[in-house]
Amino acid sequence: MQGQQIHSQDFSWPFWPALPIYPYGRRKTICQEVVKDTVWTFDQLQGIFYVVVPIRMTVVKLDSGGLLIYAPVAPTPECVRLMNELVEKHGDVKYIILPTISGLEHKVFVGPFARRFPSAQVFVAPSQWSFPLNLPLSWLGLPAKRTHVLPQECSKTPFAGQFDYAILGPVELGPGRFAEVAFFDHRSRTLLLADSVVSIPKDPPAIVEVDPYPLLFHAKDDATDRLEDTPENRRKGWQRICLFAMYFQPSVLEVPKWGEIFRNAFKAPDRSKKGYFGLFPFQWNPEWKRSFDALRGEGRLFVAPVLQALILNRSPKETLEWADRVAGWDFQRIIPCHFDSPIKADSQQFRQAFSFLEKQPSRSTGWLGTSTYPLPEIDFKLLREIDTNLSKSGIVPAPKEKI
Repeated sequence: MQGQQIHSQDFSWPFWPALPIYPYGRRKTICQEVVKDTVWTFDQLQGIFYVVVPIRMTVVKLDSGGLLIYAPVAPTPECVRLMNELVEKHGDVKYIILPTISGLEHKVFVGPFARRFPSAQVFVAPSQWSFPLNLPLSWLGLPAKRTHVLPQECSKTPFAGQFDYAILGPVELGPGRFAEVAFFDHRSRTLLLADSVVSIPKDPPAIVEVDPYPLLFHAKDDATDRLEDTPENRRKGWQRICLFAMYFQPSVLEVPKWGEIFRNAFKAPDRSKKGYFGLFPFQWNPEWKRSFDALRGEGRLFVAPVLQALILNRSPKETLEWADRVAGWDFQRIIPCHFDSPIKADSQQFRQAFSFLEKQPSRSTGWLGTSTYPLPEIDFKLLREIDTNLSKSGIVPAPKEKI
């Protein structure tokens, strides 16, 4: 019993009300060494309505000794213990990087993480903002005396020489902004990204399998299913989760009438709070697997459809210029903050991911011989409708013409 209490406390995250999303106050951390004694990733989990995906922090060893943190995750006792194991071997945490300006799922952890490593200097992407009130960073928990805005040129930072970075944005979105800072570690030839590109694994990542319930929840075909916990059902649930996360509502998903949803809820075998009282408002077309295969493309590297349809199309010229600059670096792997990692990819494959912003995109093949673009237009239907409605209402600027 005592061991169970320690186990629970190890994953504890008491500040979850600041961002009340799954898994709330209990967060497991998985650390993976990507490059021996040089680069590590720390994966945790996040999600809404059991649409759970990894959220990832990357740790890089500095040539001068010590560690740089890119996009911190929740500093639970387990996470801090794993970090301290690296600190004992490689030196203190010297720099903490917040590479986004609007991503609350990244920003909310920076202040608490910095407090656990009080000698670290914090560097944030320029043009920070918060919603619904635009508050000073110190009010969001970032240490005022140790927080600095990243200058446009990396040469003006204390970690210049080992790293380079490129700032995308800010992309103006009416009430908000989007920006991302890509970091390149010359020593390990590793590109660090927040949200701009992703790759989808066929099977659920290890951190997602820690608690298989969300996978089995989405593997159901209706509320009355009682699924066995098998690798096949976990994979089925994961692939549907990916379609949710990328498109919100892909073409192969329909929402039944609410009367039918409530009737089926009373027949559900898991009418607990964990099972959302039996509510299962999803009806998958038998062709859903084909939609996932088209999305994944045998490990393709791509820009998430949400960014394609709602954000980066507001700034195609600046985005392509940023992509060109990043593609000028000689990297051999990419570590994004979500989904698969590390991704074996080079500059050409990275640049091709942004061809959706070009009037005449060149069609190339991925490293497994599959076409990297375009994604199926039919699955963009809901996102296109949202884009049109936001533009017509004047909430966000209209998309700009492709280059």
